[in-house]
Amino acid sequence: MDTASPSPTPPPVEGAFDRLARFLGLRRSVVGLLVMVLLLGMGERMAERFLPLYLQALGGGALTISLFQGMTVLLGAVYSYPSGYLADRLGAKRALLVFNLLAMAGYLIVIVAPSWPAVFVGAALFLGWTAVSMPATMKLIVRVLPARQRTMGVSINSLIRRLPMALGPVLGGWFICHWGEHTGIRLAFLAAAVLAGVAILVQQRLIEEEPAGPLTSSDTARFHPLRLLREMSGPLRMLLLSDILIRFCEQIPYAFVVVWCMRLIAEPVSAVAFGALTTIEMATAVLVYIPVAYYADRLGKKPFVLATFVFFTLFPLVLLFCHSFWPLVAAFVLRGLKEFGEPTRKALIVDLCPADRKATMFGFYYLIRDLIVAFAAAAGGLLWNLSPAANLLTAFAVGVFGTLLFARCGRDVDSTDSSDAQPVRS
Repeated sequence: MDTASPSPTPPPVEGAFDRLARFLGLRRSVVGLLVMVLLLGMGERMAERFLPLYLQALGGGALTISLFQGMTVLLGAVYSYPSGYLADRLGAKRALLVFNLLAMAGYLIVIVAPSWPAVFVGAALFLGWTAVSMPATMKLIVRVLPARQRTMGVSINSLIRRLPMALGPVLGGWFICHWGEHTGIRLAFLAAAVLAGVAILVQQRLIEEEPAGPLTSSDTARFHPLRLLREMSGPLRMLLLSDILIRFCEQIPYAFVVVWCMRLIAEPVSAVAFGALTTIEMATAVLVYIPVAYYADRLGKKPFVLATFVFFTLFPLVLLFCHSFWPLVAAFVLRGLKEFGEPTRKALIVDLCPADRKATMFGFYYLIRDLIVAFAAAAGGLLWNLSPAANLLTAFAVGVFGTLLFARCGRDVDSTDSSDAQPVRS
């Protein structure tokens, strides 16, 4: 009598959620990173957008605001290189823990000492969090995801970062409307400290540990700034130069956008309305992230980065002609579109960095860029005192130059599965 052989076990059927998670690169460590970014970002953005008003309420003037913005950019630059070095030496998980604890300390300083000098001190710790954590974030994405999914991974990270940018100012505006500029912002920072604590617990639970090798004198030499500068490729240097000019365009008016909208135009908007404008800006960015990431990995990164530079350039010019809420809505939609290819630009930087020092070279790139751009943020106050129109038109002119330079001299990379994509001509 023949015995029927047992039927082979069918392979598990991949569900729609699993396919979506694989398409978006949502692995365990990436999910832990995204939750951390969401919680910390929400706390930070509840008050960050209103800090120029807070400084004015505490007795600061236009130069105080511009110097504060310049300090923020400068410290973000200074922090970028050592934070990239720490990410390469300690591993992304340990480095992120250090950076998150520093942000909590900054929040507590602002809470306990309501004065504009204390805001400067606290901001030195918490407003640099994005710049400080970015090299470690890029290192983690590169380690966990294959090259063909890096733009998608960076884009999902950027998308999650924009959710707090959209929702945080609305909550911050609500705090201000109910408790005023002094107490409302301090309460927002208290909420930020609590969210940062929760983020640390989630990060330690979900992000996988990365072994950190011993530091030798040979390793130290390979991370030296002068050596990194010599080893920076031509395409990466050209991207850096164009990026510097575009950030000049952004930072010259950046700190004064809220002042323009809430105090200077013919029909000033309220704090809640300004928060809504920021939500519109971030919602616009969120809608374009995933489709742009999908096509940038297949069609090349340069066209999307170039489109981003165009939107950066147009915003200050358009803002100059907006004097009521609904024209401002159109301007902030345009401002949201400036994020069109920002994740693609970050992925392009990662592609052009050496495989064994990606976090360090990424941080070094931002060190050079933001050290120079910090002067633009400080100069913005001088231009603003001359006239708001001088500030906005100067920003537009610098953006035009940076965009044309990248259009002519920028380079793309081959889309490969290797860790080091190869530059190609435009």
